[in-house]
Amino acid sequence: MWTKHGLIYKPDGSQAFSRTHAQVPFGYPMGDKLRVYFSTRDEAISSAVSFVELNPDNLSEVTYIHDKACLSKGAVGMFDETGTMPSWFLPVGDEIWLYYTGWNKSETASYRLGIGLAISRDGGLTFERKYDGPLLDRSIYDQVWIAQPCVMREEKADGSIWWRMWYLSCTKIEVINGHPEPFYDVKYAESEDGIKWERTGHVCVGYDEFTDAIGRPTVYKDGDLYKMYFSYRNATNYRTDVQRSYRIGYAESKDGITWERKDELAGIERSAEGWDSLMMDYCHIFPHQDQWVMFYNGNGFGASGFGYATQPVADQSQSYVE
Repeated sequence: MWTKHGLIYKPDGSQAFSRTHAQVPFGYPMGDKLRVYFSTRDEAISSAVSFVELNPDNLSEVTYIHDKACLSKGAVGMFDETGTMPSWFLPVGDEIWLYYTGWNKSETASYRLGIGLAISRDGGLTFERKYDGPLLDRSIYDQVWIAQPCVMREEKADGSIWWRMWYLSCTKIEVINGHPEPFYDVKYAESEDGIKWERTGHVCVGYDEFTDAIGRPTVYKDGDLYKMYFSYRNATNYRTDVQRSYRIGYAESKDGITWERKDELAGIERSAEGWDSLMMDYCHIFPHQDQWVMFYNGNGFGASGFGYATQPVADQSQSYVE
């Protein structure tokens, strides 16, 4: 079971690039501080990447609020011309690699998403695009858009590094109550270098009688078991109906490819009232001080900010795999 500790941060609207939202939070320990990256929005609803820092001994205490964007929207016509949203950060040598979601507006489907790569060489203060175009975009396997990857590196028996990705794949749009609603599941990809990715269309967590969309997977390895947390919802009235809106789900796998969904073991529920009473979504899980920490968003897809929950690490000999 997870123990909730409440809301940590939401923008106060005082900065032009960060009027609202602290969406898709990602915890990144950095020695004597813990940095949380997130997506924030300006008055035009363009999104950018920024961060706050927390007291590592008290994650409810914000010690620093960054006053500028680390990665802003791309140039006109690019896949990220309307905004950038962080998804996964990895230390690679002296660099920090950021796999991010870029988005632009769609006349018929509201928005279209793709996956980009940006690299920081100054300790994560600024990120520079590796390429102007996306690493991954819609394809024969991902018909409408692709977004929010979780990336893991593992060592093979021969000592080579195996890059693995779990990502969101939108397969169709349906107009419901006059609004185009996306349907998306979690698919899988592999790479030898973290840049060129092979896709087969393999579905890790898919649709069911309730689930029409699955939000931002976070995968980690606990012993020999792969664990995935995600958020999921129905396509109808999910913005206002708590019975159909985002909640946290859970799945397990022995190989990271074939998954068994076990939502009843997620161990965390939406609150009866307050900032996460209508929605819980976009979580990230990582180890910190003998416990697993889950950062997550609540109501309004991140408009209400992000908070956290903790769970003891059962066996400290089992390490988190980046």
